[in-house]
Amino acid sequence: MSEEMAQAELTPAQKSAAIWGCVALGFAILAVTKNNSAMVLGAGFFAKFFAAIVGTGLGTIGALLGDSIRRFAMPDGIITNGGMGSIIKSKLFWMVGPQVIGLVIGVCLGISLVLN
Repeated sequence: MSEEMAQAELTPAQKSAAIWGCVALGFAILAVTKNNSAMVLGAGFFAKFFAAIVGTGLGTIGALLGDSIRRFAMPDGIITNGGMGSIIKSKLFWMVGPQVIGLVIGVCLGISLVLN
């Protein structure tokens, strides 16, 4: 029984992909439903649905690429002149900044490729 439980657990990479996939899905749905551009307004339901699916996939890939870039480029220490606020901003950026940038680029690229 314990061997089956050990096999059912996700690796950290799979957990990260699942979390960023859910975030990408939410952002893709938001981008397709709340966007007032002519490209989105002129599209039908199935085109928007397919655009959200493609945007979710590319957004997840973008977030995972951003995570790998973050792991490579993240500094070991932060030196600032701005006090505690500057340290908090730097720490927050290096926690999720590159992933969010990759996610936004991926979702927007996927939606625009489908609806264009």
